[in-house]
Amino acid sequence: MIITIFLLIIGFVILVKGADFLLDGATSLAKKLSVSDIAIGLTVVAFGTSSPELIVNIIASLKGHPEICFGNIVGSNVFNILVVLGIAGIIYPISVQRNTVRKEIPFLLIGTILVLALANNFGFQGHALSRIDGLILVLSLLLFFIYVIGISKIPASEEYNIIIYSNLKTVIFIILGTLGLFFGGKLVVHQAIKIATEMGVSDKLIALTIIALGTSLPEFVTSIIAVTRKRYDLAIGNVIGSNIFNLFMVLGVSSLINPLEYNLSLNIDMFILILITLIFFVTMFTGKKRKLDRTEACFFILLYIGYLFFIINRK
Repeated sequence: MIITIFLLIIGFVILVKGADFLLDGATSLAKKLSVSDIAIGLTVVAFGTSSPELIVNIIASLKGHPEICFGNIVGSNVFNILVVLGIAGIIYPISVQRNTVRKEIPFLLIGTILVLALANNFGFQGHALSRIDGLILVLSLLLFFIYVIGISKIPASEEYNIIIYSNLKTVIFIILGTLGLFFGGKLVVHQAIKIATEMGVSDKLIALTIIALGTSLPEFVTSIIAVTRKRYDLAIGNVIGSNIFNLFMVLGVSSLINPLEYNLSLNIDMFILILITLIFFVTMFTGKKRKLDRTEACFFILLYIGYLFFIINRK
């Protein structure tokens, strides 16, 4: 157990350093290309921080564990909104762009509803994500990319000083950061599962909690570092983009590899995720408009504690 805990700490260290590299490279790239922070956060950073979810789901799909695939994504997306944004908002109230409120959060909400509908076969017989469903999800991601290309023309923020690195150093930082997040996340997840297994926790609960938390650590570390540097667009773009990647790319690729049977008991978790996304949207109109303030952020943390209490005690 001591070795497992030590490796878990090593994984955390790799995650933090990976997030540091990725943010340095991403902000330098945004400055070089005159691309908005939100566009970089929604794509480059979001893809990098979603890589642990992708790898875990590919392995789970190949080994025929669909509950891990769904539980990982649902749990990760709940964690990203409530905990990542919650803690980030407690550190610094997060200002959110108009486009994010009007387009990106609604897109995430619609995407979550789409996954629920596809998994339940729109109410008809059969409950699974087929390869056709996976193709629909991947094509939906392409539509999102088209939107991001449009907003990428908005210049990056000049309000805060950004260090511009050489082209080679920028690419190296992005690659090192992504690799650090990937291997650090993988190490943390593996050790966390070992600890949970020794404690006798069920596979389904592990997927919704330990695995989801572990694969979301890159988003957590990246967004916290971004918000401490007052790169709010990167922080919010990372979370929204990562959740969209999880739904469309990760579940899409997983079901293309192997159709995923859907456990109807997960419907309640999907409905909770939809409700949480809706609450996230509503908070943009309460208090200071288009800002996640500390009161709302604390409410997010309390919601997550309540969610954990619910899923642990319903088993």
